[in-house]
Amino acid sequence: MCGICGLIGSSGPESQQAIVRRMMHQMPHRGPDDEGLFFDDAVALGMRRLSIIDLDGGRQPVFNEDGSVVVVFNGEIYNFQELRNALECRGHAFRSATDTEVIVHAYEEWGEDCVDHLEGMFAFILAETSKSTRRGNPRVLVARDRLGIKPLYYASVDGNLMFASEVRSLLASGQIEPRLSPAALRSYLLFGSVVEPMTLIDGVCSVPPGHRLSFSAGSAHLKLQPEPYWNFAESAQPAGCSKPPDRGSAAAFLRLLLKETVESHLTADVPLGVFLSGGIDSTALVALAAEKKTSLHTVTVVFREREFSEAEVARRTAQRFSTRHQELVLSGDQMLARLNEAVSAFDQPSMDGVNSYFVSWAARQAGLKVALSGLGGDELFGGYSTFRSTPEAQSVAAVAQRVPGAFRSAMASAADRISVHLQRNDAHRKMTALWRDPDFLPHPYFYTRLLFTPMQVSGLLHGNAASSTGPAPWQDWLAETARGSRQLDDFTAVSCLESRSYMANTLLRDTDAMSMAHSLEVRVPFLDHPVVEYVARLPGYMKAPNGIPKPLLVEAMGDLLPAEVVSQPKRTFTLPWERWLRGPLKQEVASEFDAIAPSLAECIEPRAARNVWTSFLQGRTSWSRVWSLFVLNRWAQRHLDS
Repeated sequence: MCGICGLIGSSGPESQQAIVRRMMHQMPHRGPDDEGLFFDDAVALGMRRLSIIDLDGGRQPVFNEDGSVVVVFNGEIYNFQELRNALECRGHAFRSATDTEVIVHAYEEWGEDCVDHLEGMFAFILAETSKSTRRGNPRVLVARDRLGIKPLYYASVDGNLMFASEVRSLLASGQIEPRLSPAALRSYLLFGSVVEPMTLIDGVCSVPPGHRLSFSAGSAHLKLQPEPYWNFAESAQPAGCSKPPDRGSAAAFLRLLLKETVESHLTADVPLGVFLSGGIDSTALVALAAEKKTSLHTVTVVFREREFSEAEVARRTAQRFSTRHQELVLSGDQMLARLNEAVSAFDQPSMDGVNSYFVSWAARQAGLKVALSGLGGDELFGGYSTFRSTPEAQSVAAVAQRVPGAFRSAMASAADRISVHLQRNDAHRKMTALWRDPDFLPHPYFYTRLLFTPMQVSGLLHGNAASSTGPAPWQDWLAETARGSRQLDDFTAVSCLESRSYMANTLLRDTDAMSMAHSLEVRVPFLDHPVVEYVARLPGYMKAPNGIPKPLLVEAMGDLLPAEVVSQPKRTFTLPWERWLRGPLKQEVASEFDAIAPSLAECIEPRAARNVWTSFLQGRTSWSRVWSLFVLNRWAQRHLDS
């Protein structure tokens, strides 16, 4: 696990080394154990290392036998032993025991298709060096894992390409103007996080999940478009005309697959544990990991507000599986004391993520360097309310599309007035927004995930941000996601939509940033692509709740899951924000709405932002809208105006 960066091209008046070193020095938290550099003609690579496997021999950059291929890599390749054995049989010689080295040999063997052979979470920059015998300019391959577990950002500046694990690392290069992207800001306000492949910095993009870039290092004026090598919707298509297995057979195979996956995710030369809540997903991971690992560590964040705390259930689970359990009690006062450092950990702002900051801190306090997370279980097995609300939203959209626009608008305006009078919840406002303009977003699902409605976003924005028109890359990403989902059954379609939007844009991005702020590697076994592909290809009726939550996973786990974990109501791992924002955090947050960052005030009307805070205090809107604006403002102050 590392932070990586690179510059491809001639840097101009300033040396490559100075630029790359500035990017490296911005992310010591991603790699406090070591650093490495490589410079060769038009390629400059840098990395910071968090040592997990082969602590002494895994230093980066890593080369092939003759030094003609070099790579810097962030992540874990879980099938590296099998790949190593296969590559050694083909004549490749290895110098270390690290998983990083399989990438350079896999590239020698399969070229850019090497990504198809990698199982794990990864972002890497690989380059042929001047020692390569290839004619012409050396080739460069940049790739990101299928689900987007590990981040990778890039920008084109004066004909050069720059890459980094964090947006702020690219800003630290001194080559990029810290200018807010109005189009990306709109996506943030709509969904509470910036939608792939954009970032809030104009000109800085994300390499999307399941995409790669391949090009010649010496090409003049590099300006390239990432290409996909994996797609959720395509991988979810059943093979040929094969008959699906019955539920019992599917559950039995899933159990074996999860067992093998968790075992591979336990490979580490440093202390490892599991994030444990009271839910099915993390309990399943603990149950499987405890079969292979004695004295397994588990970590839980608990609250004094009992309705939010999963302490008792998690504690009994830990006792059942004989784990070394540690709890972090988090109060509103403690949150206030550490609020600035938690919010500062965001590389990109988000309405979520602070919960991950504190559970990661608890894991490091327990001496862990690696933690397994149940992230992905809700997306695969139907844990979200969106699996119920999306079909309802589709019905509303189908009716709305047959009603004249003027009539819809009048009805929606009346519904908005009634909502204010009756203090209806935000879910009602989302459905009203869908009724008003069912074609504003490319699928009804996206309305169920709205933070602010499109009309509210228009009320918040002014200046160039309000007048910007034309499709933005984030809209193309959502449209492509919607098109793919329509090939799938209703249940699997929501899995696809969740995985390529909320999970990629919010959960995975936040988990990476918040865990790496504590130099902690988080692994997500449910998102190992063989698991994702197997579950996605099963018919939706096998996975849909039938009185039992996540029935396929529950059946697969058999009697390993405690009955109380299965039978308890679903609850999300969230903090008591509603209480804290009216209590210990109130003064701090209120002062933020009186001091909107200058760069943000150019795009967001300060009075409209303050009205959101007032509406929250009056009980007319949710805490998430207030919190999202607070985090956005703090981020802008730090990265745009400082």
